[in-house]
Amino acid sequence: MKNWEPAVDEFEKQVTQYAAWLRTNLLPRARKETRLPEELYAARLKMAGTTMEPREIMSRATAGFMDIRLEMAAIAKRLAKERGYPSENYRDAIRELKKKQFTSENIMAGYRQRLKDIEEIVRKHDIVTLPKREAIIRLASEAESAAQPAPHMKAARLIGNTGEQSEFVLPLKNPNADSTAQMDDFLNDAVAWTLTAHEARPGHEMQYAKMIENGVSQARTIYAFNSANAEGWALYTEAVMLPYLPLDGQLMSLQMRLLRAARAFLDPMVNLGMTDYQTVRKFLMSEVGLSEPMATQEADRYTFRMPGQATAYYFGHMKMQELRAKTELALGERFREREFHDFLLTLGMLPPHLIAKAVEEDFIKPRL
Repeated sequence: MKNWEPAVDEFEKQVTQYAAWLRTNLLPRARKETRLPEELYAARLKMAGTTMEPREIMSRATAGFMDIRLEMAAIAKRLAKERGYPSENYRDAIRELKKKQFTSENIMAGYRQRLKDIEEIVRKHDIVTLPKREAIIRLASEAESAAQPAPHMKAARLIGNTGEQSEFVLPLKNPNADSTAQMDDFLNDAVAWTLTAHEARPGHEMQYAKMIENGVSQARTIYAFNSANAEGWALYTEAVMLPYLPLDGQLMSLQMRLLRAARAFLDPMVNLGMTDYQTVRKFLMSEVGLSEPMATQEADRYTFRMPGQATAYYFGHMKMQELRAKTELALGERFREREFHDFLLTLGMLPPHLIAKAVEEDFIKPRL
């Protein structure tokens, strides 16, 4: 574009004036803390798809957190022995694995290779039917990193789609972080396994690819989506892929599950006044093994970006695991993993209780 400067200058002037008006007229009337009233916070949980009360999800998630840590401790001991690490502690093992970082030059090649590896595992073990088209992975822009400083899937539109595909977007840093520390959580080879499974295949990208390829009603497109059904599927697929990953990939996969469990009790604790922002950041860095920039964006998320939403990952995961167990119990030897997963993907986005109803009526009963 040419001659854009006057328009941008005028826009900057207007934004500056508006910010000054907000500070003068609105900020003095604003609340002094980010916490919502408990009733409103509980409503926000339900909006995200978490149908448990705040204290119930906290109880389930804290127990899950401790179980996941035990699994990580066992794997860390095996890794230390195999690779000669000086410590068997899972926190130290994560630090060792983070030392092998991608660079801006090789990160795309690394993640694309992991995608190929995962697709080969999926085919070999008949886990799910893969889409015919390739998945898209790209780096985030500076603006995208500021708006959403964590890896994410940019979903293609479901209404009026003319060939667009969903994109797995990788930010290299958090511009909002307090320090200059590197956000190294997603730039190492070991975590690329589980992150690719979550955001690309067989996780989010496959959800949207199947809906685009098969079609989905406008009612489901507009009204049925919530974080629990989307993130529940993606975290469930991480668990499905975990047994086939190398040891380092398994440890980092469990670290990501540990984070999702932590979210499900830290988010409510912050919003119920049971802990504070700085305590959350320190806990995520010391016990989950997150970098300072990543811990900062997590604490921001629980307090003012999206209070309540982060609980949906672990809640949706629990509901998917519960549904899988009940389906296997009902069908016994007639259970086929690929058929089960393919059926779930035909449903599009539905709340977990409606997914369970569809599985009972349209998947289990016809096979009995």
